[in-house]
Amino acid sequence: MPYDIIIRNAMIIDGTNTPAYAGDVGILNDKIAAIGELSEAHANTEIDAQGNVLAPGFIDVHTHDDTNVIRQPECLPKISQGITTTIVGNCGISASPATLTMPPPDPMNLLGQQADFQYPTFASYAEAVTAAEPAVNVAALVGHTTLRNNVMDDLFTGATDEQVAQMRHTLREALEQGALGLSSGLAYASANASPEEEVQQLALELSEFGGIYTTHMRTEFEGILGAMDEAFRVGQKAKVPVIISHLKCAGAGNWGRTHDVLKKMDNAAAHQDIACDCYPYSASSSTLDLKQVTDDIDIFITWSETLPEYAGKMLKQIALDMDLPLMDAAKALQPAGAVYHCMDEADVERVLKYKLTMIGSDGLPNDPHPHPRLWGAFPRVLGYYSRERNIFSLETAIHKMTGLSANRFRLAGRGEIKAGNFADLVLFDKNEITDVADYDRPIAAAKGIVAVIVNGNIAYTEKQGVISRAGRFLARRSQ
Repeated sequence: MPYDIIIRNAMIIDGTNTPAYAGDVGILNDKIAAIGELSEAHANTEIDAQGNVLAPGFIDVHTHDDTNVIRQPECLPKISQGITTTIVGNCGISASPATLTMPPPDPMNLLGQQADFQYPTFASYAEAVTAAEPAVNVAALVGHTTLRNNVMDDLFTGATDEQVAQMRHTLREALEQGALGLSSGLAYASANASPEEEVQQLALELSEFGGIYTTHMRTEFEGILGAMDEAFRVGQKAKVPVIISHLKCAGAGNWGRTHDVLKKMDNAAAHQDIACDCYPYSASSSTLDLKQVTDDIDIFITWSETLPEYAGKMLKQIALDMDLPLMDAAKALQPAGAVYHCMDEADVERVLKYKLTMIGSDGLPNDPHPHPRLWGAFPRVLGYYSRERNIFSLETAIHKMTGLSANRFRLAGRGEIKAGNFADLVLFDKNEITDVADYDRPIAAAKGIVAVIVNGNIAYTEKQGVISRAGRFLARRSQ
C-alpha cells in the first residue's frame, strides 16, 4: 500500500533534543507511518527535502489568537513560521467561556470586540473552531479574568465566596469539555485586586483533570521574586504544574536579575513541576499600562482609540507634540496599545537558554501595528539565536518549540517525529531561515520555511502560501 506522502532525503530533528539524522518519513492519512530508508516505497506525493531539516511542527505555547483562528482561519502569521499548533487563552484572557454584556475590559479587548465573544461555554468555542477549519491545531486555556468578568460588576476588587464558587463551577465545566487548564493575568488591573486565595481556589479544580496553571505573574518588575513565590504556592496548593508566562526581568532597574530569577526556578523545580515560556525579543507588547510608563525606556504606541492620529509614534515624541508630561500624554491616549523596549538582551538570552524554557510568540494579531513576534518569533530563534548567536544547538532550539511543549501541555501524539504520531511537520532550510518582520515593518512572513504539514496535509509552502486548512481542536489529552 503506498503512502500518501513521502519526504525523502531529510535531515530529521525529531523534537527530543537528540542529534539530527538523515532519513525519509512516510505519511499515511494523518499519521507518521514510517521513518527510515524508504527508497523502495512509493507515495501519491513525494517531496525531496534536499537535505533540509524536517522537524515536528512548532507549538506556540503562548498566543492570543482565540478569536482569530475562527475569524481568520488561514492563520497566516502562524503557519508561515512553521507553527502547527497554537495554544490560546493565555494571560487570564480567553474567548470562552465568556458572557459579555458590555465591551470587553482591558486586556480582554486584545482578543477582539464584544461581538467576537460568542462562546458562553468552552464546548461552544471548540465547536466554532472545528467549524472554522483553521490551518493550525488549536488548544485552549480558560482565563481567570474572563471568569471574573462573567460574574463580577467590579473587577477592581476581590471576588466574594459566592462569585468564586460560580467561577469554579464554570471552570470545572470547561475542564470537563477539554480545556487545558487555567491562566491568570495578575499584573493587569482587571485581575490585580484578586487575592492569592481567589486564584488558589480556582486552581483546586485542575488536579482532577490533569490541568495546568499558567500565569502572567503579578509583576515582572522589582517584585518579581515574590510574584514567582505566589505562582509556585498556587501550584503547591492545587498540586498542579505551573508555567510562568513570558518570563522576563522588565524595567531598566531590573536588568541582570535573571541570575536570581533562574536560581529561584531551579530551587522550585527541585520539588514541584514548573516551567516557563519566553519570546525572543527584548521588547514587550500589550495595552498601554500606566504602571509601565517611564522615560527610562522607549514606548511605541501601536494604537489609540481616543487619539488614533498618534499611533505609530514614540510616547516621548507624543508628549512633546501635545506639550504634556509623559504620564498625562499616556492618559490622554487610553485605551491604547504599546510596545515597551523594557528588557536587556543578555537577560533574554539567559532565559531562552534555560532548560525549562519553551518558546511562545505572545503575538497580538488584532494590533494594527503588531510586535514583530507575531510573524517572526520561531524563525528568529532558529536563525538569529541558534545559527548566528549560537546560544544553543538547532536540536535544542527545536526541542524548546516541540517536544518540550507537547509534554508540558499534554498534547498527545504531537511534538515528536515518531511512528504513530500525528503528521505535524515543518521542512526548513537551516541556512536560510530567518525572521523578516521587524519593529518598523512587523507584518512579514519568514524566509526559509519550505513546507508545513498539518495532520498529514500539506498546509503551506513558501512558494504557494496556504494550501489547505487541516487544523483541529485539541481537547486535553485528545488523540
